[in-house]
Parts: sequence; structure tokens; C-alpha cells
Amino acid sequence: MVDTAERTTAPNTPRTTTSTGNPPAAGAAPRVDVEALGRQLLGDWAEVRLASRELAARPEMQKIEGQSVADHRKRVFEQLKLLVEHGQVHRAFPKSVGGAEDHGGNIAAFEELVAADPSLQIKSGVQWGLFGAAVLHLGTEPHHEKYLPGIMSLDVPGAFAMTETGHGSDVASIATTATYDPETREFVIDTPFRGAWKDYLGNAAVDATAAVVFAQLITKNVNHGVHAFYVPIRDADGAFLPGIGGEDDGQKGGLNGVDNGRLHFSGVRIPRTDLLNRYGDVAEDGTYSSPIQSPGRRFFTMLGTLVQGRVSLDGSSTIAAKIGLKIALTYADQRRQFIAGSDTDEEVILDYQRHQRRLLPLLATTYAASFAHEVFLHKFDDVFSGAADSDADRQDLETIAAALKPLSTWHALDTLQEAREACGGAGFLTENRITSLRQDLDIWVTFEGDNNVLLQLVAKRLLTDFSRKFAKADAGALARYVVTQAAGKAYHGTGLRSVAQTVRDFGSTARAVNWLQEPATQRELLTDRVETMISQIGGRLRPASKFGKKAAADLFNSQQNELIEAARAHGELLQWEAFTEALEKAPDAGTKQVLTWLRDLFGFGLIEKHLAWYLMNGRLSPQRAQAVTAYIDRLLTRIRPHAVDLVDAFGYGPDLVRAAIASGAEAERQSEARAYFAEHRAAGTLPAQEKSQKKK
Repeated sequence: MVDTAERTTAPNTPRTTTSTGNPPAAGAAPRVDVEALGRQLLGDWAEVRLASRELAARPEMQKIEGQSVADHRKRVFEQLKLLVEHGQVHRAFPKSVGGAEDHGGNIAAFEELVAADPSLQIKSGVQWGLFGAAVLHLGTEPHHEKYLPGIMSLDVPGAFAMTETGHGSDVASIATTATYDPETREFVIDTPFRGAWKDYLGNAAVDATAAVVFAQLITKNVNHGVHAFYVPIRDADGAFLPGIGGEDDGQKGGLNGVDNGRLHFSGVRIPRTDLLNRYGDVAEDGTYSSPIQSPGRRFFTMLGTLVQGRVSLDGSSTIAAKIGLKIALTYADQRRQFIAGSDTDEEVILDYQRHQRRLLPLLATTYAASFAHEVFLHKFDDVFSGAADSDADRQDLETIAAALKPLSTWHALDTLQEAREACGGAGFLTENRITSLRQDLDIWVTFEGDNNVLLQLVAKRLLTDFSRKFAKADAGALARYVVTQAAGKAYHGTGLRSVAQTVRDFGSTARAVNWLQEPATQRELLTDRVETMISQIGGRLRPASKFGKKAAADLFNSQQNELIEAARAHGELLQWEAFTEALEKAPDAGTKQVLTWLRDLFGFGLIEKHLAWYLMNGRLSPQRAQAVTAYIDRLLTRIRPHAVDLVDAFGYGPDLVRAAIASGAEAERQSEARAYFAEHRAAGTLPAQEKSQKKK
């Protein structure tokens, strides 16, 4: 619950935090059971999340605003030691080395650290989620026994050396080489030119004594593609080992508790056995072997084992959005500004429609992202625990990761920016947290793959599924498909569907709204957009198979923007589906009603955002298009009385939010001011207003 001296409500609307579990009485306002909804939002790893929040609430784990870069880095490194002491880093590692093999719980706990300090979360992610996970998932038993104990205990701080100055998301094209020398049975690591330097690496500037280095594996003059190698980089005194150099990336736009840096290698020799050889190995004589014969499939399988970074960024960015909304909506429910409906009392700013329009759709999207993340986390845990670990399962996981991580990270930045503006000058003060979170999370959209590149991967998967659907189709099936597409084009393209909607509605906005608010209608509209976009793009790209490489690439490039939009629509559909499924788990009828309104606000918001597409493609009549916006306005009014309950259910109290304007201080100021004026009005000691004197 919010610590406030005053808690306002919309006129004549009760607010409560408890529920009997029975349906609301006829005409009664639904009520949100904040505690029960909070339990639902915690998901199946509730206890792990709560324990991590308890640790994140400790002052020694939290960011001190205004520290120098050097001091912030030192503080965060000491915090990593506290994570080790509290057993927070061992969950995902094998039981054979003291871990718990709890992959979902590991991610759930890790995500919550963003509430303490995003730098702490990311630096711990570099150490155990990237460096340690690479050894775990790309190495074999000898590597686990030799290297994981030191990684887990922080005796060996490490870096994850994949990204290069010249190649970020295009990992397959990195230029660092690892050339096998059969005479010495060693690999020789080189960064042959400046663009091949490893860059933006967490831990590399100061703390790392070893790194997992990704390089092109060359043996017997054959390049077998990107593989990972364990490489010591510093001695016990912190000096670079022979052949290794580096630079500090310096101060950044955020996350300055993480010591990002660059590394370069010149003739650095490592033992043959320090190739992390789960997916590719080199014998003493230089013969290469792999359990995966296709180089492309091998590459994507190796990268797929490191998908947990995208999982955690999806979850932690959603948590940051929750904290931003907790601050902004708590403040908006207390802050008063402008006299509108009263001669004396100023209005609570959350009662203004525009303020609701700014924040409540973001709240709906945050709930959608939260429920989608829980589904995503279960998928991840199933794959990495082995419960569902087929190639299809892994491909599905990678596609979901590439779809959801962009949406949630972009949403977090949009939410924090709008929250900052909605709080006015108070939102710009560092003490109110929003600007600091916004700075730190800015890089989330680039971490673990640029968002636009990830969505392109999703689109390619959708296109692949589309083409497979007809790969073995006979002439009759293809003919039926062509007829169906032609009929659909005539029906939608000529406006027949729009006309049918208008006739059916008989000029009634209510009928249009009733049709649109049906879950089946929302699902149909959202699904149809994805399927139509992909089928249209697929049709345009079909001739590419007959073109030369350059012409085929140009054709694909001409569709790139549409592909990314289709992938984004697919991710939004995943979020809507997860929200809809979560409604069935709502703790009581009142809470379910409010969540249903919130789900509808999310769904209608997606349709409104893409209204031009629905109109141009004949999916909605103008009348029903108008009904979308009208119903959103109605939903805002319904949700407004429950807004604070909905952010309270996130479960982030004052020790995790740490924003003065969300502490109840604004409510106390407003109460003091209102009491002052009320007292003087009653005593008749307020000076007369000039306007009232002129009326006399």
C-alpha cells in the first residue's frame, strides 16, 4: 500500500484493497484485491522474487546517486561479493559444483536487482549470466570442474568478449581469429585490426582477470566459424598478460557502476583444451569435429544457449516500468492543480482525462508485458531444465525472446519518459528516481541484440513458417489458397467488409463497441494483422529465389521496414494472449473485472495505434474506428479509481521505490495547504479577489 496522508478517489467511487471473492452486487463498483493480485503478479517463483527484493531493499545494495564513476564501480563490485555471501548467484549452476539447477528462479531473482541499482544487476549479469553461463553452456564437464567454482565465488571476475568495435549484432562476421597450431597444441588469438577489438565489455576495464572470447576458429586453413574460448587476461596484480591490451570505455550515459572496456589480442596463446567445445572440437592433429554438421545451425545453436540475457532484460525492463508508474500514478493521485469543478479546491491531476491518457495505457501495457514475461520465463525454464528441450522448443524460445525483449525495453523507456514529464519539475529531480532509471535503462534496447535486428529475426521465422505451410502443397491446395487470398483482397480491399459492419451496426456506436470489446474480435483483429502482413510480404519476396544475390538482397531490403512492423505486431499479439490467459487466474470477480478493462485498454490501444492499417485494409469501418477511441475514453474513466491499487499490486514499497514524491509527502503538502485555506475562509480572513470586487 502507498504511504499517504491523503488518498483521493474519483467522485462517489469507493476504493478498497480487499475482496470477498464474490461477484460484485448489481450496480456496485468492482474492487481490486491488491494483496491477491500482487501474489498473482509474483508468479510461480514468488518466494525467490520476494527474497531478492528483500536483499535489494538493503541500503548497502542500493545506488548512491551522484557518486563518481570510480566510486560507483568500487561499490558495485563490493555488492557482487554480498550476492555471493547470500547465495544469490548459484541457482542456475550444476549441482555438481554447488549450484541448484533452478534456471527460472535464477532469472526471477536476478531481474529484481534492477530495483536496487541497474549497474549491480548488469554487472552481476556479466559475471554469472554471460561469462559464467558461456562456460556452463558452451563448455563441457572438464571446463565446469576447472572454471565454474572460481567464477561462482567471484575469485575469477570475468568478461564476455563477443562484441567488437566493428561488429555488434552481426556476430557471425566478427574478425577476431583463433588459429590452431598443431605443433604446440595451442590456439593463437588475434585481433588483426582496430575494428576487431572487443568493445563495450562489462568488467573489462578494471576487474576481469579472464574472459570468454568469441573468435573465428581456424584449423588446417579452414574457418569453422565463431566459437568461444576461455582466455586469462590479467595477472594477480591486475596487469594485462603478454599480448593483451585494453582501454577503459570511460563514463557512459548510464550504468556507470559497470566498468566497460575494450580488449585486443596479439599472438595470445591458450591451450587447445580451453576451447569451449560442447558444439565444436579440435583434435591434437588439428582435425575439426562437431555434433552439428551445418555451420549455420551450429552457430545459432551456440548463440541460443545464451538466450537468458534477453529473458532477464524483458523482465527487468518491465520491473523498471512498474517502478516508474508506481511513482507517477501515486504522485498523480495526490497532486492537485487548477480549479475546474470547484470555487475553492484544486483538482487531483489524475482526474484529468489527458493525464489518464498519458499514464493508464502505459499501465495496461506494463500488465501485458508482465503476464507475457511469466509465460516466457516458464518456456525458458522448460528448455534449460530439459523438460521441453527439442529443437522446436529452442527455436520457439529464441523467437519469443527476440519478439518480447524489444517491446518491453522500448516500453520501459517510453514509460519512464512519460512518467518523468507527468510529474513535472518534481520528476526531473534525481531524488525522485525516474531520470536515473531512464538513463540506466537506455542501453537495454541495444543489449543482447539491437531491437530492430531482433525483430527482423522474428520476421524471418514468421516467413519461414509461412513458406513451410505451402512447401509440400499440391496444385489444388495452392489454387485454393490463391482463390482465398483473391477473395479476401476483394472483400477487404473493396470495402465490402467495412460496408457490412456499418449496416450491421445500424448507426449505433454502442453496437460497434459491443462487437469490438469481445475478446474473439480483438484476437481476430490482432491476429489478422500479423497474418496479412506476413502473407503480403511473403508474396512480394517470392521472386527472390529466381534472382541473383544482389537483386535478392535488394528485394529483401525493400521489405525490411514492413518485416519489422509485422514482427512487432506478432510480439504485441503474444502480450495480448498472455494477458487474456491471466484473466482466468484472477483471484476474484472484482479484480477480474478491473483487469478485463485493463486488458481491453491494451487491446484497443493496439488497434488505435494501427487504425490507419485497419481502415486502409478494410478491416474496420469508419464508424467502428471511431468507436475504438470512444471506448478507450470510457475505459479510462472506469480504470481511474483503481489506478493506485493496480500499481500497489506490483509490490514495490518505499524502500524499493525510493522516490520522495511517492512517499506521501505530496499528500501531506496538499492537506496542509487545503487546511490553511479552509481555516481562513471559515474565519473570513482571506483577502477578497479583485474579480469579485469588480462585480460589485
